[in-house]
Amino acid sequence: MRNYKDSDYALNKFSEGIVYKFADGIVEVTLEAYLKSNPGRTEADFTELKALSDEIYHQQVVQEHRKSRLDVSIDALEDSKHPLMDSFEQELIIKSEKQKALEAAKKLLHSGLLTETQVRRFRLHFFQGLSIRQIAAREGVHKRAVWDSLHWSEKKLKKFFNQ
Repeated sequence: MRNYKDSDYALNKFSEGIVYKFADGIVEVTLEAYLKSNPGRTEADFTELKALSDEIYHQQVVQEHRKSRLDVSIDALEDSKHPLMDSFEQELIIKSEKQKALEAAKKLLHSGLLTETQVRRFRLHFFQGLSIRQIAAREGVHKRAVWDSLHWSEKKLKKFFNQ
């Protein structure tokens, strides 16, 4: 792991005060200095500012990471074994598979092979994008009950998909 002093986020996170890093040096604002220069403020105010500064530094690290992953030289792209974009044929295959899966799901829902509960949970999960946890909370049941319903629905869906 690189030295924490090289990272503004780590430097701020592991310091007791709020750290400002400039080209010519580092300034740390301590709790005592904050309270002295801001009469009427409390330790809770300082703690809130500290948490906010940690979050800002963290967001900067995340943004830098996202940007650095995108900075790739053209020479590096030539050596890449994986194409950056799917070929036209691959896109057609993916679209065809998605369409086939959607048709299989519709057939399954109208087949009568699923219980009312399975149909309801299947629609909530696969068409509305709700998680197992969200469905369980909505229905007031355990997550395992929802998982079981979706698991058996998915097994039946695979049979329809492979027909």
